[in-house]
Amino acid sequence: MSIKSYLDSTYLKTPEQAGISNSETLEVVRNLTLEAMKNGIYAVMIRPDYVRSIREMLNEHKSDVVLGTVIGFPEGVYDLSEKMREAQKAIADGADELDFVVNFEAFKKGNVEKVAEEIESCTTVALREGKVVKWIIETAALTDAEIAAITQLIQTIVVEKIGVEYAPRVFVKSSTGFYPTEEGVPNGANEHVIKIMIENAGPLPVKASGGVRSTEEALHMVELGVKRIGTSSALAIVNGKTSLGDY
Repeated sequence: MSIKSYLDSTYLKTPEQAGISNSETLEVVRNLTLEAMKNGIYAVMIRPDYVRSIREMLNEHKSDVVLGTVIGFPEGVYDLSEKMREAQKAIADGADELDFVVNFEAFKKGNVEKVAEEIESCTTVALREGKVVKWIIETAALTDAEIAAITQLIQTIVVEKIGVEYAPRVFVKSSTGFYPTEEGVPNGANEHVIKIMIENAGPLPVKASGGVRSTEEALHMVELGVKRIGTSSALAIVNGKTSLGDY
Protein backbone atom coordinates (compact mmCIF):
# COMPACT_ATOMS: atom_id res chain seq x y z
CA MET A 1 0.00 0.00 0.00
CA SER A 2 1.37 3.41 -1.02
CA ILE A 3 0.19 6.27 1.14
CA LYS A 4 0.51 8.55 -1.91
CA SER A 5 -2.64 7.07 -3.42
CA TYR A 6 -4.70 8.27 -0.43
CA LEU A 7 -3.55 11.88 -0.36
CA ASP A 8 -5.39 15.03 -1.44
CA SER A 9 -2.73 17.74 -1.24
CA THR A 10 -4.65 20.77 -0.07
CA TYR A 11 -4.40 24.55 -0.21
CA LEU A 12 -7.64 26.36 0.59
CA LYS A 13 -6.67 29.75 2.00
CA THR A 14 -7.98 32.83 0.22
CA PRO A 15 -5.46 35.55 -0.68
CA GLU A 16 -6.90 37.62 2.18
CA GLN A 17 -6.44 34.83 4.70
CA ALA A 18 -2.84 34.27 3.62
CA GLY A 19 -2.01 37.96 3.31
CA ILE A 20 -0.85 37.59 -0.30
CA SER A 21 -2.14 38.63 -3.72
CA ASN A 22 -4.34 36.61 -6.03
CA SER A 23 -1.43 36.05 -8.43
CA GLU A 24 0.77 34.90 -5.53
CA THR A 25 -1.97 32.50 -4.45
CA LEU A 26 -2.13 31.08 -7.96
CA GLU A 27 1.64 30.55 -7.80
CA VAL A 28 1.25 28.69 -4.48
CA VAL A 29 -1.40 26.48 -6.07
CA ARG A 30 0.72 25.86 -9.16
CA ASN A 31 3.66 24.83 -6.97
CA LEU A 32 1.38 22.53 -4.98
CA THR A 33 0.34 20.91 -8.26
CA LEU A 34 3.91 20.52 -9.47
CA GLU A 35 4.79 18.93 -6.14
CA ALA A 36 1.92 16.46 -6.56
CA MET A 37 2.99 15.59 -10.10
CA LYS A 38 6.64 15.07 -9.13
CA ASN A 39 5.87 12.95 -6.07
CA GLY A 40 2.98 10.80 -7.27
CA ILE A 41 0.43 12.38 -4.92
CA TYR A 42 -3.07 11.35 -5.93
CA ALA A 43 -4.90 14.68 -5.96
CA VAL A 44 -4.77 18.41 -5.35
CA MET A 45 -7.63 20.20 -3.58
CA ILE A 46 -7.91 23.93 -4.27
CA ARG A 47 -10.37 26.84 -4.27
CA PRO A 48 -12.75 27.14 -7.26
CA ASP A 49 -11.12 30.36 -8.52
CA TYR A 50 -8.00 28.45 -9.57
CA VAL A 51 -9.53 25.32 -11.09
CA ARG A 52 -9.43 26.45 -14.72
CA SER A 53 -5.76 27.45 -14.55
CA ILE A 54 -4.73 24.22 -12.84
CA ARG A 55 -6.79 22.13 -15.28
CA GLU A 56 -4.86 23.73 -18.13
CA MET A 57 -1.59 23.07 -16.33
CA LEU A 58 -2.40 19.40 -15.72
CA ASN A 59 -3.49 18.96 -19.32
CA GLU A 60 -0.28 20.59 -20.56
CA HIS A 61 1.78 18.10 -18.57
CA LYS A 62 -0.53 15.19 -19.52
CA SER A 63 -0.74 14.52 -15.77
CA ASP A 64 -3.18 12.11 -14.16
CA VAL A 65 -3.17 14.03 -10.84
CA VAL A 66 -6.81 14.40 -9.85
CA LEU A 67 -8.15 17.96 -9.50
CA GLY A 68 -10.57 18.67 -6.68
CA THR A 69 -12.28 21.79 -5.40
CA VAL A 70 -14.62 22.88 -2.63
CA ILE A 71 -18.23 24.06 -2.88
CA GLY A 72 -20.07 26.17 -0.30
CA PHE A 73 -16.80 26.50 1.55
CA PRO A 74 -16.23 26.78 4.44
CA GLU A 75 -19.52 27.77 6.10
CA GLY A 76 -21.86 25.48 4.17
CA VAL A 77 -24.84 27.79 4.71
CA TYR A 78 -25.24 29.02 1.12
CA ASP A 79 -28.56 28.39 -0.62
CA LEU A 80 -28.89 25.26 -2.73
CA SER A 81 -29.11 27.37 -5.90
CA GLU A 82 -25.79 29.05 -5.08
CA LYS A 83 -24.09 25.72 -4.38
CA MET A 84 -25.44 24.36 -7.63
CA ARG A 85 -24.12 27.35 -9.59
CA GLU A 86 -20.73 27.00 -7.96
CA ALA A 87 -20.68 23.26 -8.68
CA GLN A 88 -21.65 23.70 -12.32
CA LYS A 89 -18.91 26.29 -12.84
CA ALA A 90 -16.32 24.03 -11.20
CA ILE A 91 -17.40 21.18 -13.49
CA ALA A 92 -17.18 23.44 -16.55
CA ASP A 93 -13.72 24.61 -15.43
CA GLY A 94 -12.46 21.04 -15.28
CA ALA A 95 -12.70 19.82 -11.68
CA ASP A 96 -12.67 16.04 -11.23
CA GLU A 97 -13.97 16.02 -7.67
CA LEU A 98 -16.31 18.33 -5.76
CA ASP A 99 -16.13 18.59 -1.97
CA PHE A 100 -19.41 20.14 -0.79
CA VAL A 101 -19.81 21.59 2.70
CA VAL A 102 -23.11 20.27 4.01
CA ASN A 103 -25.41 22.82 5.64
CA PHE A 104 -24.66 21.52 9.11
CA GLU A 105 -26.24 24.59 10.73
CA ALA A 106 -29.60 23.74 9.15
CA PHE A 107 -29.16 20.13 10.23
CA LYS A 108 -28.45 21.16 13.83
CA LYS A 109 -31.64 23.25 13.80
CA GLY A 110 -33.65 20.21 12.71
CA ASN A 111 -34.21 21.26 9.10
CA VAL A 112 -33.37 17.81 7.81
CA GLU A 113 -35.54 18.09 4.69
CA LYS A 114 -33.54 21.11 3.48
CA VAL A 115 -30.27 19.29 4.05
CA ALA A 116 -31.56 16.13 2.37
CA GLU A 117 -32.64 18.10 -0.72
CA GLU A 118 -29.19 19.71 -0.91
CA ILE A 119 -27.40 16.38 -0.63
CA GLU A 120 -29.55 14.65 -3.26
CA SER A 121 -29.52 17.54 -5.75
CA CYS A 122 -25.82 18.36 -5.59
CA THR A 123 -24.74 14.74 -5.59
CA THR A 124 -26.94 13.91 -8.57
CA VAL A 125 -25.64 16.82 -10.67
CA ALA A 126 -21.99 15.97 -9.98
CA LEU A 127 -22.39 12.23 -10.53
CA ARG A 128 -24.23 12.86 -13.78
CA GLU A 129 -21.09 14.61 -15.02
CA GLY A 130 -18.89 11.70 -13.95
CA LYS A 131 -17.44 13.48 -10.92
CA VAL A 132 -16.57 12.21 -7.45
CA VAL A 133 -18.49 13.86 -4.61
CA LYS A 134 -17.40 14.39 -1.02
CA TRP A 135 -19.66 15.78 1.69
CA ILE A 136 -17.84 17.73 4.40
CA ILE A 137 -19.87 17.39 7.61
CA GLU A 138 -17.66 19.62 9.86
CA THR A 139 -17.40 17.19 12.76
CA ALA A 140 -16.05 19.82 15.18
CA ALA A 141 -19.41 21.61 15.00
CA LEU A 142 -21.41 18.45 15.77
CA THR A 143 -22.06 16.14 18.69
CA ASP A 144 -21.30 12.44 18.33
CA ALA A 145 -25.00 11.76 17.79
CA GLU A 146 -25.17 14.46 15.10
CA ILE A 147 -22.08 13.09 13.36
CA ALA A 148 -23.71 9.67 13.22
CA ALA A 149 -27.06 11.05 12.09
CA ILE A 150 -25.77 13.29 9.31
CA THR A 151 -23.50 10.51 8.04
CA GLN A 152 -26.48 8.16 8.02
CA LEU A 153 -28.54 10.77 6.14
CA ILE A 154 -25.94 11.03 3.37
CA GLN A 155 -25.64 7.24 3.22
CA THR A 156 -29.41 6.74 3.01
CA ILE A 157 -29.88 9.31 0.25
CA VAL A 158 -27.13 7.82 -1.89
CA VAL A 159 -28.09 4.19 -1.38
CA GLU A 160 -31.89 4.54 -1.50
CA LYS A 161 -32.48 7.52 -3.82
CA ILE A 162 -29.45 7.77 -6.11
CA GLY A 163 -28.34 4.16 -6.27
CA VAL A 164 -26.00 1.94 -4.28
CA GLU A 165 -23.82 1.49 -7.38
CA TYR A 166 -22.74 5.13 -6.95
CA ALA A 167 -21.68 4.65 -3.33
CA PRO A 168 -17.93 4.34 -4.07
CA ARG A 169 -18.02 7.80 -5.69
CA VAL A 170 -19.63 9.63 -2.75
CA PHE A 171 -17.48 10.22 0.32
CA VAL A 172 -18.27 11.55 3.77
CA LYS A 173 -15.51 13.92 4.87
CA SER A 174 -14.63 15.14 8.35
CA SER A 175 -13.62 18.80 8.17
CA THR A 176 -13.06 22.05 6.32
CA GLY A 177 -10.11 22.82 8.60
CA PHE A 178 -11.50 26.32 9.11
CA TYR A 179 -14.00 25.75 11.93
CA PRO A 180 -12.84 27.66 15.05
CA THR A 181 -12.48 25.58 18.21
CA GLU A 182 -11.38 26.55 21.70
CA GLU A 183 -8.54 25.39 23.93
CA GLY A 184 -6.78 23.38 21.25
CA VAL A 185 -9.70 21.04 20.59
CA PRO A 186 -9.12 19.32 17.21
CA ASN A 187 -11.29 20.68 14.41
CA GLY A 188 -10.67 17.84 12.00
CA ALA A 189 -9.87 14.16 11.79
CA ASN A 190 -9.29 12.16 14.94
CA GLU A 191 -9.79 8.50 15.71
CA HIS A 192 -13.02 9.04 17.64
CA VAL A 193 -14.95 10.91 14.95
CA ILE A 194 -13.53 8.87 12.10
CA LYS A 195 -14.75 5.67 13.75
CA ILE A 196 -18.25 7.15 14.10
CA MET A 197 -18.25 8.15 10.44
CA ILE A 198 -17.03 4.76 9.23
CA GLU A 199 -19.58 2.94 11.38
CA ASN A 200 -22.42 4.92 9.78
CA ALA A 201 -21.23 5.59 6.22
CA GLY A 202 -20.93 2.12 4.72
CA PRO A 203 -20.88 1.44 1.79
CA LEU A 204 -19.86 5.08 1.27
CA PRO A 205 -16.12 5.72 1.78
CA VAL A 206 -14.79 8.19 4.35
CA LYS A 207 -12.23 10.96 3.81
CA ALA A 208 -10.21 12.13 6.83
CA SER A 209 -9.32 15.80 6.64
CA GLY A 210 -7.90 18.29 9.09
CA GLY A 211 -4.96 17.60 11.37
CA VAL A 212 -3.25 14.71 9.56
CA ARG A 213 0.35 15.92 9.42
CA SER A 214 2.65 12.87 9.61
CA THR A 215 3.16 9.53 7.92
CA GLU A 216 2.25 7.77 11.15
CA GLU A 217 -1.04 9.65 11.47
CA ALA A 218 -1.88 9.06 7.82
CA LEU A 219 -1.20 5.32 8.06
CA HIS A 220 -3.31 5.15 11.21
CA MET A 221 -6.23 6.74 9.36
CA VAL A 222 -5.87 4.17 6.59
CA GLU A 223 -5.82 1.39 9.20
CA LEU A 224 -9.08 2.77 10.60
CA GLY A 225 -10.60 2.40 7.14
CA VAL A 226 -10.49 5.81 5.45
CA LYS A 227 -10.05 5.83 1.68
CA ARG A 228 -8.73 9.39 1.24
CA ILE A 229 -6.87 11.94 3.37
CA GLY A 230 -7.02 15.70 2.90
CA THR A 231 -3.90 17.44 4.15
CA SER A 232 -1.65 20.43 3.59
CA SER A 233 1.22 18.17 4.70
CA ALA A 234 1.16 15.73 1.78
CA LEU A 235 4.83 16.10 0.86
CA ALA A 236 5.95 15.66 4.47
CA ILE A 237 3.79 12.54 4.75
CA VAL A 238 5.24 11.11 1.54
CA ASN A 239 8.77 11.79 2.82
CA GLY A 240 8.16 10.22 6.23
CA LYS A 241 8.26 13.50 8.11
CA THR A 242 5.96 15.45 10.42
CA SER A 243 4.70 18.85 9.29
CA LEU A 244 3.81 21.86 11.40
CA GLY A 245 1.13 22.82 8.88
CA ASP A 246 -2.27 24.06 10.02
CA TYR A 247 -4.44 21.55 8.14
